[in-house]
Amino acid sequence: MSSIELKFVRLRRLSSSMVLAMTLLFPLKLLGAEQAAEQAQPPNIFDSIDTPRDYLSGKIVSFATDIDRFFGNDRNYQESNKSVVQLDLARATGYGGDRKLVLSARANLNLPSTEKKLHLLIESNPDQNITGEPAPNQNTAINNQVSGPQSYGLALRYEKVKEELKALHISADAGLKFQGIHIDPFMRARSSYSIPFDNWRLKAAESVYWFNTIGAGETTQVDLEHVLSEPVLFRATSNATWLNDKQNFDLRQDLSVYQTLNERTALLYQVSAIGVSNPQVELTEYVAQILYRYRLHREWIFFELNPQLIFPKVNNFNSSFALTMRLEMLFDESR
Repeated sequence: MSSIELKFVRLRRLSSSMVLAMTLLFPLKLLGAEQAAEQAQPPNIFDSIDTPRDYLSGKIVSFATDIDRFFGNDRNYQESNKSVVQLDLARATGYGGDRKLVLSARANLNLPSTEKKLHLLIESNPDQNITGEPAPNQNTAINNQVSGPQSYGLALRYEKVKEELKALHISADAGLKFQGIHIDPFMRARSSYSIPFDNWRLKAAESVYWFNTIGAGETTQVDLEHVLSEPVLFRATSNATWLNDKQNFDLRQDLSVYQTLNERTALLYQVSAIGVSNPQVELTEYVAQILYRYRLHREWIFFELNPQLIFPKVNNFNSSFALTMRLEMLFDESR
């Protein structure tokens, strides 16, 4: 091979090596340029507040959940996604009270091997518990020392919960109501969604239901919550309930302050305005109340003392006094 041919072969090999090197290095240079461009971009001014926002939102959700659990209220029963059994023995005197001991109960039990998605519900007077807390004086007094429930409900619930900050909760029930020899079907569905912002939380809940005894209905509830300080929670609740058999909206506005005094004692201060939409929107009564709740034993036996001042329209908004005493046993995973 001549020297010219040898040089040509070496030049061709060198050109191929250069092309291969450029092909391999060019993407790496592009990648490095992209990374440098990303590093050169100024940080988003809102990134710095994500962590404190998530922290505050978590504190609001956690504190409100603890308050609801301590008071054993309907939010805890509907959204805890844990097995819970409530037994209440209450006596109401004064305005609207019948001076009888009233027994009520309800249970929300997780079924095994269903990842907490299926629950068995057992409750007293299911068609009277559609708007929140079961009221003891809703039961009709009978000639016994203790007035028992008028009816019982047995239902199967499907439940879905978004665990992150408990933002989304959806449930659907299908069951039977037992009253003496009568057996009536019923259906219910409920969804709630919460939106935390700064140190507030907005929570909206919608319930639709059908009972053979009262027909179809729906309840819309909106809560606005704010932690005033570590032991004090403010909650404004707007509630509207529509029932087909009444063709009317029952309206209620509550302003509540929950104060935790210590690990065994808490207080609820609440003022309420209650009204109807038919035949015209009007207020029917005002209520001012203080609820004292004391944990008698461990995490499951509680005593309540609930004095109220009621200003009903039927009495020209003159005040009437009522007092409710309640002994409650709450069985769940707490000890």
